[in-house]
Amino acid sequence: MSNEPRPTIRSLARQLNLSRTSVSEALRNHPRVNAETRQRVQAAASAAGYRVNPLASSILSELRRTRLTAFHGVLAVVSLEEPSRPRFPGPYWRDLLKGASDRAQGLGFILERFLVGEQGVSVHRLDTILQSRGIRGVLIMPAWGRPDFSHLNWANYTGVYTDYLIDAPALHSVCPDHPRAMSTAMGQLAELGYKRPGLVLQAQESLRLQHRWAGAFLAAVQLRDEFESVPPLVVPEITADGFKRWFKRTRPDVVLGHRAEIVEWMRECGADVPRTHGFCCLNVSINSIPCAGIDQQPYHIGVRGIETVVSQLHRNEYGIPDVPCNLTVPARWVNGPTLPKRVDARRVKKEAAAR
Repeated sequence: MSNEPRPTIRSLARQLNLSRTSVSEALRNHPRVNAETRQRVQAAASAAGYRVNPLASSILSELRRTRLTAFHGVLAVVSLEEPSRPRFPGPYWRDLLKGASDRAQGLGFILERFLVGEQGVSVHRLDTILQSRGIRGVLIMPAWGRPDFSHLNWANYTGVYTDYLIDAPALHSVCPDHPRAMSTAMGQLAELGYKRPGLVLQAQESLRLQHRWAGAFLAAVQLRDEFESVPPLVVPEITADGFKRWFKRTRPDVVLGHRAEIVEWMRECGADVPRTHGFCCLNVSINSIPCAGIDQQPYHIGVRGIETVVSQLHRNEYGIPDVPCNLTVPARWVNGPTLPKRVDARRVKKEAAAR
């Protein structure tokens, strides 16, 4: 065993004729230290066999965390300007931002929002702003299309996407557990006695989630004895006329979809919701009227997103991850006026059998 002392930040600073602060920041890839000096420090540390002491780092992180009044910095919340995005009246984005803001404040950070697009800034300009302000943590809001932030200089940042899939670049993500949510919904519908569930999706919504809703729905229909097969309606644009044609042709007794206006279209087709037919909303927080269905818990997605960003900052993990991971938040079932209570469903079933 070698008797040579273990290299420390102090010994590296003495060897390189730099301050301990400069060495520490260079090892953490801090932009305050120029790139050439960072490379020189990191090369010297590697050659000397310097290793971060995980226990010391953990203690320092805990000390930072428990200084509740301490201000640690600013985190960027970035959204894309997308004219093609549907305008939902519900509080999904508001709740996601509230969760992110509350958790950031609890960890000693504040959020600053940025819009990328014609009404905001370009990705190149965003990169300049973030670097000039020393902002290193980035939380990306859900996009309707495929988000592209590949032109950010990710060597300076750590980032998390608050939806299922981002591949330009491939970052860690936090999102709802869509298959598990669909499984929950189908289980509820089976208990309520529905036999012919029908799924309605906008094609882009299905595509951007790699058909996770449709896949879980079709699996439930195929593998559960309670259900009969109804072809899903997956179209580029969901219109009243198109929905009504599908509804009359396929005759579902309950419809699963995102938009609460479907309930009115069902009634215009002669369905008595919730007495004879039901509607299950796949995201209750994008609508302004109450529905039964899935609460995707956007507040907690915001919380977990910020926790992931901050934990990466504490571990000095900058750049594009070698293995991007997806953290899912389980959904919560919400009762509502578009599905009957279980006792009512049983009574309606008995009355129908008696007729």
